[in-house]
Amino acid sequence: MVHFVIEAVAGMPLPSLRVNRHGSGSEQYPPKMMLTLLIYCYANGIFSSRRIQRATYRDIAVRFLTADTHPDHDTICAFRRANFQVMSEAFLQVLHLARSMRVLKVGTISVDGTHIKANASKDKNVRYDRAGELDRQLEKDIQLLMDEAEQTDRRDDDDGQSLPAEIARRQRLRAKMQQARADLEDRAKARAVAKQVELQEKARKVKQQSCKTRDRKIQPPKDTPEDREQANLTDVDSRLMRKNTREGFTQSYNAQVAVDADVSQLVLSNHVSQSASDSNELEPAVHNVPESIGQVDKTLADAG
Repeated sequence: MVHFVIEAVAGMPLPSLRVNRHGSGSEQYPPKMMLTLLIYCYANGIFSSRRIQRATYRDIAVRFLTADTHPDHDTICAFRRANFQVMSEAFLQVLHLARSMRVLKVGTISVDGTHIKANASKDKNVRYDRAGELDRQLEKDIQLLMDEAEQTDRRDDDDGQSLPAEIARRQRLRAKMQQARADLEDRAKARAVAKQVELQEKARKVKQQSCKTRDRKIQPPKDTPEDREQANLTDVDSRLMRKNTREGFTQSYNAQVAVDADVSQLVLSNHVSQSASDSNELEPAVHNVPESIGQVDKTLADAG
């Protein structure tokens, strides 16, 4: 596999690849070698930059790939970030080459997911009803502080620094609360639209099955959030999740991946979900496998 990946990347026209330019005499590495290193390691389940760095010392195939040089984890991470789009395109080209050369035989794929922690604390979650209460309280606090600031200015016995800072702090917090409520309301409306479409489709099928069935009026779903729904003030896109009843809650995302289960173990598709459960992620994982690299015949998945 290492020989295949080296030759595949070597033959690609990739003029937009960028190297790390520190301007400080730091050691540089050929960009195609760095790209080959990342593709090979990702295909073998090594994703951490620190683990890739260790593999340049421990893994004989990786040492062969890097010509026994050892990029540090900062260099690896910076290269990935600077060339993210190029890497995605190159990875797909490698899959096409693997398919055409029969290294990759898409037929049976394996799908699984894992929770990846967000860069946010679960303690920064706020309930919809609580956010409303805090918003009203903060509005009162801001008004009181404004009144106090006005009185202080009239007395002219203060340096004028502390009160405006307090007002600004409360205004920022109030803005976060309002944004959290708006996000929860948008989620509820999106759910309601999806539910409405589902109900209309269900009613249409029932009507087709029985000509005697009268048209029933479909009650529109609720488009407002439940009081218990929560939003995170630091990362509104993340969700509160836990793997099972024995685990604690974390502020996370649900990352899914599909790989070739037959020979190569190459990654065929991936996506990130906001759902704590894997129950609705199987179809997207399978459908995201590019048709141009092969047709999925069987899928291996766990009970989740």
